[in-house]
Amino acid sequence: MIYLDNAATTLRKPECVVKAVTEALTTLGNASRGAHGSSLDSNRVIYKARSRAAALFNSKRPEQTVFTNNSTEALNIAISGTIGEGDHVITTELEHNSVLRPLYRLEKERQVKLSIIKADKKGCVEYEDFERAIRPETRAIVCTHGSNLTGNLLDIKRIGETAERHGLLFILDASQTGGSIGIDMEESKVSILCFTGHKSLMGPQGTGGLCIRGDIDVRPFKTGGTGVQSYLKEQPREYPTRLEAGTLNGHGIAGLLAAMEFIDETGISKIHEHEIKLMRLFYDRVKDIPSVRVYGDFSPKERCPIVTLNIGDLDSAVVADELSFNYDIAVRAGAHCAPLMHKALGTESRGAVRFSFGYYNTVEECEIAADAVKDIAERSE
Repeated sequence: MIYLDNAATTLRKPECVVKAVTEALTTLGNASRGAHGSSLDSNRVIYKARSRAAALFNSKRPEQTVFTNNSTEALNIAISGTIGEGDHVITTELEHNSVLRPLYRLEKERQVKLSIIKADKKGCVEYEDFERAIRPETRAIVCTHGSNLTGNLLDIKRIGETAERHGLLFILDASQTGGSIGIDMEESKVSILCFTGHKSLMGPQGTGGLCIRGDIDVRPFKTGGTGVQSYLKEQPREYPTRLEAGTLNGHGIAGLLAAMEFIDETGISKIHEHEIKLMRLFYDRVKDIPSVRVYGDFSPKERCPIVTLNIGDLDSAVVADELSFNYDIAVRAGAHCAPLMHKALGTESRGAVRFSFGYYNTVEECEIAADAVKDIAERSE
């Protein structure tokens, strides 16, 4: 199988990740739930992973790196824990439902007001719109770094400067970029960065987290056991236990640590250059095929390694099935949990077909996939 669905999850992991998870399953106990060796070993692995994640995103306080099951949980914690009654929040049409649905819920439950920055037909935004949307009651800007549909990147340094200038929180969804594109929380003035472990970080599913910059009070999303201060009736105030109720996925975090060490040793720039090379190769071979329409802005050098397209009048699910059954190529069709982006692109009725490239894909795979698109396009005419 040619796997080109890395924006959903990376299928192939570095061998060190598989080894780390396997070893952890047989050696690690429950972190902070004992003074015996296996519990202490789990503590050490989790602390090392916390420090590694903080360093990856230039977060100055490793203790304010909090582990979650995925970026969706991290975003729910960040949004629910900082946005209050009657606050105003700015977001964009590029967003995944992991941003939109928590905000829609707060619209109902806390009378939060939303301003949603529009995207054009290429999925691009006007940055002046962020400035124009700010009100006296604005609390935060919440947005993605890279669209999971078009692959377009937002200029987070520019957005972060706007947020800081007006005293706003800047909550960043780094699901598509963490691990393949360098992010500096200090430089981009990111208040809370939310990441997932199973995409560009090449770690196991069930891992993710958030990094908190500076003195930001994030209210607990859930409460429960922490292994410390057990006689308190409320969740401990100190990070990370403030936001980490219940047993952590220590086995998965061990794999995530190995993945981050692999990325550090390999180099983010090397990983990104390879993925972008494959994306450009595929894009150049499909963009001029009659009846193929590609979505997104491919003029910037920097973007996510994603090419999303449609063929003629075919439904995206039909194309994805054709690629899977007849060519053994795995892609993602449909709405991609990005409803506003599809509306902006005019693809909400049939969705679109997303090809997303990872570090372990090859030039040959990209050429085969492009030829398959050409075959389907010619037969559909």
